[in-house]
Amino acid sequence: MSLLGDGITGYVMMIVFAALVHEPWRWAGYALGRNLNPEDEIFKWVKAVSTSLVAALAARLVLFPAGALVSIPLWLRVVAFAVGLAVFYRTGMTAWKGVCAGAGLIGVGKLVLG
Repeated sequence: MSLLGDGITGYVMMIVFAALVHEPWRWAGYALGRNLNPEDEIFKWVKAVSTSLVAALAARLVLFPAGALVSIPLWLRVVAFAVGLAVFYRTGMTAWKGVCAGAGLIGVGKLVLG
């Protein structure tokens, strides 16, 4: 016999415990955030900082890769980044399309180059 019970009992207990932990914070966030103005200066600053962090991480992945990206030539990483950026802007700033285009180009390039 397991700690959570056998069969469906364990799953039900996990769902109940997850709801008990999650829902109060969700409602507290709603209550505290409903009167916030997203155009305030603090939110503009947070957006600028988060955007710069994402840009720095993208540049790091292209210029100083780790793991499997090390085997991809620099020129292919730069071209894939440029294609992904172009697709991002051409599709109305849809991030997943840009990411898929860049990743797809890297995948195809790796298959062609071996």
